[in-house]
Amino acid sequence: MKKIIILFNLLILSLFCHAQQNEFIIAENYFRNNEYEKAIQLYKKLYDQSPFNTTYLKKLITCYQETEQFTVAENLLIQKLKEKPNLSYLHVVLGYNFERQEKNEDANKQYQKAIESINKKANYGSLIAGLFKNYNKLDLAIEAFNKVMTVNPKANYGFQLAQIYGEKGDFEQMFKSYVDLVDKNEGYLNNVKRYAGKYLTDDSEDENNLLFKKALLRKSISNPKDSWNDLLSWLFIRQKQYNKALIQNKALLARDPNNLGKINDLGKIALENKDYTVAKECFDLIIEKTNYPRDKFGAINNNLKIAIETKQPDIEGRFNAIFKEYGINSKTLFTQIEYANYLTFTKNNPAAAATVLKNALNFTNSKFINASIKLKLGDVFVYMGKFNKGLIYFSQVQTLFKNNYIGQEARFKVAQASYFKNDFTWAKAQLKILKGSATQLIANDAADLFLTISDNEPKDSITTGLKEYAKADLLSYQNKNDEAIAIFNDIITNYRGQPIEDEALFKQAQLFVKKKSYDQAILNYTKIIALDKKGIYVDNAYYQMAELYSNELNNLEKAKEYYQKIIFDHPSSIYLVEARKKFRKLRGDDI
Repeated sequence: MKKIIILFNLLILSLFCHAQQNEFIIAENYFRNNEYEKAIQLYKKLYDQSPFNTTYLKKLITCYQETEQFTVAENLLIQKLKEKPNLSYLHVVLGYNFERQEKNEDANKQYQKAIESINKKANYGSLIAGLFKNYNKLDLAIEAFNKVMTVNPKANYGFQLAQIYGEKGDFEQMFKSYVDLVDKNEGYLNNVKRYAGKYLTDDSEDENNLLFKKALLRKSISNPKDSWNDLLSWLFIRQKQYNKALIQNKALLARDPNNLGKINDLGKIALENKDYTVAKECFDLIIEKTNYPRDKFGAINNNLKIAIETKQPDIEGRFNAIFKEYGINSKTLFTQIEYANYLTFTKNNPAAAATVLKNALNFTNSKFINASIKLKLGDVFVYMGKFNKGLIYFSQVQTLFKNNYIGQEARFKVAQASYFKNDFTWAKAQLKILKGSATQLIANDAADLFLTISDNEPKDSITTGLKEYAKADLLSYQNKNDEAIAIFNDIITNYRGQPIEDEALFKQAQLFVKKKSYDQAILNYTKIIALDKKGIYVDNAYYQMAELYSNELNNLEKAKEYYQKIIFDHPSSIYLVEARKKFRKLRGDDI
C-alpha cells in the first residue's frame, strides 16, 4: 500500500512539473515577443507555485519594469528581501528598478548595500557582479568582482574582469587582468592567448600590442615565470618577429629541456614565412640537443630545404654527406624523399629521383610513409610526362586511404594529372567530389581547377585554348617558367576575348612574380582589369598589385590605392578583411 501511495505521489509531482515546464515555455515565448502583459500572468502563477525559484522572480520583475509597473516590482522585491534578507543580490534588482524611474540616489543606496553584503556572503558576489554587468553597470561589476577576490583570495574572476575592461575600452586594465589570471593559475595560459589574441594585430607598434607587452614585462620583473616567456614568444610570433620569439624560447629551453618542442614549432613557422636565418638556428638547436631521431632528421630535412631555397652551393654534397653519416635506411627515409624532390624539381633529373624513391620503398613498414613515397613517385612520373604511371601510384594511395587527408591529396593529384593529359571529363569528376569533402586547402585548389576546366572546356569541336593552357600549367609545374610564359603569350594572342584570356594573363603574372619581373606582372594585372571590371580575377589582380607595390616596389601610395579599390569596389571579395587592415596600417590609423 505504501508503494502505491509513493508511486501515486511521484506521478502527481511529475505531472505538476511537466505542466510548469509547459507554462514556462509559453511565458518565455511571450517574453521574447515583447508580450509582457501575457507573460506576467504566467510568470506570476509560476512564482506563486514556486516562490523559491529566482528565475521566475527575475522574469516577473523584468516584465513589471517593461510595462512601467515599477511600484508593483518594488513592493514585490521589498517583500522578498524581508522574507529572505540573505538574498542580497536582490538589492541590485531593486536598485535598477529605482534607476528606471530616475531615482538615482535610491538606486545607488541599493547598489552599495549589494556590494557591502559581499563581506558577509561572498558566495553571492559573482551573481551580484553578473547582475551589474547585465544592467551595464560596468564599474560596479568590477568593484563587486574585486570585492569577492579580496574576501576570498582563492576566487579568480580574472576572465570576467578582463571582459568588462574590454567592453569599457580600458585595454591596459584588460591585459593586466589576463596576466594576473595566469599569475594565479598557469592552467589559463591557452585561454588567455585565445581571448587576448582578439585584440592584438601583427603590428608590433599597435597600441594594444604595446600594452600587452608592457603588462607581461612588468609581471616578469616582479614575479619571473616561464609563462611570461611563453606569452612573449607567442606575441612576437604574431608580430612575425621570429628572432625575438627565439630569444624567449631559448630562455625557456635553458630552464627546461622539454621546451625543445617550442623551438621546433618556431622553426617551422619561421621557415613557412621565409625567415630562413631564424629557422636554421632553430633546426640547428634541434639537431644538437634532441634525443628523438624523428625530430633530428626532421630538422636536418628542413635545413636542406632552407639550403635549396636560398640556393646555397653544393646541395648534392650535403645530401651525400648525410647519407654517408647516417646511411640509406629507414632513419633517413624523409631525407631520401627530399633528395628525390630536389633531383626532380631543382636538378631536372627525374629518372634518378624515381630510382631513389623506388629504393626507399624497401625501408618502410608504415603504410602512411609508404603512401608519401608513392605520392612523390607519382609526382616524378607526372613531371616526366608519364601520366599513366603517375596515376597508378596516386590511385593506389587514394584507394587505401579513402577517408583520410592523404587520400584526398591523392585524389587531387589524380585530377591534376588527368587535366595535364587533357582528360578533362575525368578530372572534373574527381574535382567535383573534392570541392565539398576535402580539407579547406585541397577544396580551394580543387574548386579553382574545376572552374578553369568548366569555363574553358571545348564545345562542339571549337577550340578554347584549354589544352594549351594545361600544357603551360604542366611546364609551370616542371619549373620551366620561360617555356610556360611563351605558351601563355600564344593563348593571350590567339584567344583574345575568350574566357581563357584573363586566366592566362593571371597565371602568367604569377610566373613573372616568381621571376621577379614585377613590372611585367603589374602590366598583366592591369590588362585583366581593363578586360572586364566585373571579372572574377579583378579583385585578385588589385590585391596582388597592392602587395607588389607594398612589399617589393616600395610604392606605398600605389599600394594604398589598390587596397582601397578592393574596399570600395569589391566588398564581397575574400581579400576585403586583409585589404582593409593593410590599408589602415599604411594610412597610419590606430587599428
